[in-house]
Amino acid sequence: MLDQFNSLTEEEFEKLKDAVPLITVLIAGADGNIHNDQLEWANKVTKIRSYNMKAEMKAFYLEVGKTFSERLQYYIDAFPTNVADRTKLISDRLSHLNDILAKLEPEVGAKFYKSFTSFAEHVAKASGGFLGFFSINKDEAKLIGLPMIHPIISTSDEEE
Repeated sequence: MLDQFNSLTEEEFEKLKDAVPLITVLIAGADGNIHNDQLEWANKVTKIRSYNMKAEMKAFYLEVGKTFSERLQYYIDAFPTNVADRTKLISDRLSHLNDILAKLEPEVGAKFYKSFTSFAEHVAKASGGFLGFFSINKDEAKLIGLPMIHPIISTSDEEE
């Protein structure tokens, strides 16, 4: 496990990593159809973030990328095909992140929250719209803010 996550157990760290494929399935499947372009874009965003972010997030996405495709496929195969059932199941799992994020330094927790919500937005924008990009449908729009995860506010954000 990465040093900046010493306050977490191995199981909590795994749940944090699993949030990325869970968010992908949640958003990509919000309209009832999980589109390949959304899955491919989520995979690309994960890879981009593994080398194009600040230190702790870069290292985190590098770890996520090691098993992202396998975990994503596992969740697609294992979860219900019914949208409401799948959304509830994923929302319940993601809500467990609230306790985990609260254990991190506020600045780190805030970065994770922002990272997860921006990741959700990237997945939502990957289908529809002009040339298949930049359109968020109403089902995705209800979920991209990840309402099951409580926002973390960084103390440095409050001072600015």
